[in-house]
Amino acid sequence: MSENILWLIKDNPEISAEELAYIVNRSSRTIERAIAKLKKEGRIKRIGPDKGGHWDVIEC
Repeated sequence: MSENILWLIKDNPEISAEELAYIVNRSSRTIERAIAKLKKEGRIKRIGPDKGGHWDVIEC
């Protein structure tokens, strides 16, 4: 699921956790945990505020 989330974020950096949850048919909490894991691994980071910001996918 993490790879799927990464692809969706690459395609739309302004996507919200709620939108991700709807697309991958998982709960918002599941998506939030997956995002937290990706951030901890250093694969994504948030640029700007929760509202109006965007995601940055870090290529390894």
